[in-house]
Amino acid sequence: MSTDKFKDLIVYFNGEYVPWDQANVHVFSPAVKYGASVFEGIRGYWNADKEKLFLFRLQDHMERIELSQRIMRFAEIAPAGPLCDATVELMRRNNFKASVHIRPTVYLDEYGESSARGPIGQFITAIERGTPQKVEDGVRAQVSSWERISDRSMPTRAKSNANYNNSRYAGIQAKIDGYDAAIMLNSRGKISEGQGMCVFIIRNGVAITPSVTSDILESITRDTVIILLKEMGVEVQERDMDRSEFHAASEAFFCGTGWEVTPINDIDGSPVGDGKPGGLTRKIQQAYFDAVMGRVEDNRGWLTEI
Repeated sequence: MSTDKFKDLIVYFNGEYVPWDQANVHVFSPAVKYGASVFEGIRGYWNADKEKLFLFRLQDHMERIELSQRIMRFAEIAPAGPLCDATVELMRRNNFKASVHIRPTVYLDEYGESSARGPIGQFITAIERGTPQKVEDGVRAQVSSWERISDRSMPTRAKSNANYNNSRYAGIQAKIDGYDAAIMLNSRGKISEGQGMCVFIIRNGVAITPSVTSDILESITRDTVIILLKEMGVEVQERDMDRSEFHAASEAFFCGTGWEVTPINDIDGSPVGDGKPGGLTRKIQQAYFDAVMGRVEDNRGWLTEI
């Protein structure tokens, strides 16, 4: 993708607001050499009727990036509060009038080796990004031959850039094999998550999703979906989940900041239910988009209004 479309954007970079092309990290930094960095993906939704941009669960995301830094043993922690403030100011300076994807990153700077713990740098980027067509149409998924990394090797609670190479292998293989997405098993052979998103099935009217001890990222979107499902009166089970349960499911969907709520139409070539997005999936999609776009009262304090 050409960067020309981003050339007029402002980036928050180590305490300053700089033009897109001036936000540069040295090629010899531990962030580049070893993937020693952590990040978040945050959505901002443009509500055309209200002519306002709503950032979704900004504080929660920035608290998670604090946790990621602690797990990565950074000697200095970039705190949530100033990162939230910088994000709000960045939205104002870029004057977005469309939905956006925001990526705050904290990284190891200068010239250290793999065991370096500092110094840290930080940046925040934001680009316009709407909801993709797959959210409406659904996707085909493959259970990957690539195993999900475990907490004993590279802790998945840290949203570390390096961890995403694991998902990358699975995602590439799925597309080569003719699928849209991958589902990964953990070291115990249980369902873990997709290639950067969580997975739910609906079985006998019950929503089932792998637990937070299934080597998943403790997803903020997953938490949102669980809350919304319970408010709709749907029982939710967070537990170990077997691969064969996909055949017993009437519906399935992915969820995540990037994937929002995306129906899964078939897995390994076997249709889920009737092979189309299901009724409960459509209801949770509606509830989710109503919440994130500020169409309903924000009683939970999830939205930051710009």
